[in-house]
Amino acid sequence: MSTQTNLLGTTRRSSTIDDVPTIPTRVLKGIILLLCCTVVIVPFIGVISTSIASQAHVTESGGFVLWPDSLNWASYRAIFNGGVVQRALLVSFVITLGGTLISLAGSTMLAYALSRPGSFGQRPILMIVLFSILFSPGLIPNYLVVKEFGLLDSLLALVLPTAINGFNVIVLRSFFMSIPASVIDSARVDGAGDFRIFWSIVLPLSRAVLAVIGLFYAVGYWNAFFNAMLYISDTAKWPLQLVLRTYVINNTELSSGDLGGASADQLPPQESIQMAILVISLVPILIVYPFLQRHFTKGMLTGAVKG
Repeated sequence: MSTQTNLLGTTRRSSTIDDVPTIPTRVLKGIILLLCCTVVIVPFIGVISTSIASQAHVTESGGFVLWPDSLNWASYRAIFNGGVVQRALLVSFVITLGGTLISLAGSTMLAYALSRPGSFGQRPILMIVLFSILFSPGLIPNYLVVKEFGLLDSLLALVLPTAINGFNVIVLRSFFMSIPASVIDSARVDGAGDFRIFWSIVLPLSRAVLAVIGLFYAVGYWNAFFNAMLYISDTAKWPLQLVLRTYVINNTELSSGDLGGASADQLPPQESIQMAILVISLVPILIVYPFLQRHFTKGMLTGAVKG
């Protein structure tokens, strides 16, 4: 608290943002934060522990181990020995990497074109992008379009229908509009064309927002399973999330043939295999996220200030 003197000579107390919270307040905040962290961390620890616990410990614990008695990597060895999970992991990496590159390329070029005054068809195309945010074409029209283009049972069916997201285009467009026009004009005076300006000036200035939008696309492709369930009937082309849904959520039992032909008596407990699949599906995003987290505030706020 601080005191201020007004024109009448009286003083009054005013609160400031620098007031230090009391000890009970800090203790209460610490307890609440600890409870929130516990709710998030404990199930994750249980998933990891179950995936590396011994068969006897998993059976004694009823299928969920909070802390393993020993380290048993049999579940991971069974998964990476070949079979449906290893193949699905490779498919997911291909879809995520290729889809993110395609989506970033298409979204940035479209957003840059919409951000430049006088671009051909700027207003109608912008209205179409905004319309796509508000209204969805529906499940059956989407399926018919994919079928007519001959994309059924193709990995392109998991990328092309969702290649460009209208919200991400608007965020990128807002960021591109915040780049000073003098920078673009000076490059044009020096003889640079539109593509050279876009590649050499605009993209290097947009690393923060591109990192954020790229992460959005990557997480979307990595976690997507519904399109694969609709368009992919060949199990050899299933992504990891569809395998996760089939064998973990639906609790379908993995046979020895699904795990590279291992003998049935050498298979780890089904609960350990299921938790191992879940851990594998989480690890890639957990590895990438910390490297891009520092770009979140700058990328999203800068792209949302002007529109």
